[in-house]
Amino acid sequence: MKIETLQDMFLHTLKDIHYAETKILKSLPKMIKASQNEDLKDVLKTHLKETEEQIDRIKQVFELAEEKAGSTKCDAIEGILKEGEAMLEDTDGTPMCDLGIIASGQAVEHYEIVRYRSLVMWAGALGMKDAAELLQKSLNEERQADEKLMAFGVQVQKETADAS
Repeated sequence: MKIETLQDMFLHTLKDIHYAETKILKSLPKMIKASQNEDLKDVLKTHLKETEEQIDRIKQVFELAEEKAGSTKCDAIEGILKEGEAMLEDTDGTPMCDLGIIASGQAVEHYEIVRYRSLVMWAGALGMKDAAELLQKSLNEERQADEKLMAFGVQVQKETADAS
């Protein structure tokens, strides 16, 4: 698809985030299983449910744009998730595992935040108020997930340092 208009850019990025969220939905259970911290597991489980809801919202945005829902392969999220899987392998069963999960999770969140921020802005510019509101809700959830991961990162880092 050649991107020539703001509408084209919006739809391309919407397909990108749809692909990304679908991949993230598949990777979260691995992170949950590998985590050693029950509170972190709970945060990840909550975000799994949010991710399902975000995918539903994306589909609603496609409907509002009168477009068929679809995906465009996102090399960026593929790389971020591949790096996260390598981190899980390298830290499996060690006290560093949760720190690796947190760092990998934050890389994912930051990618999503950038994508949703752009989509909200473009939906507004295109006069798609309802779509902008749906996307803003997902953006807010991603920001909250990032903040929770940061807080856990500080906590787990302290616990890891205290145990050394």
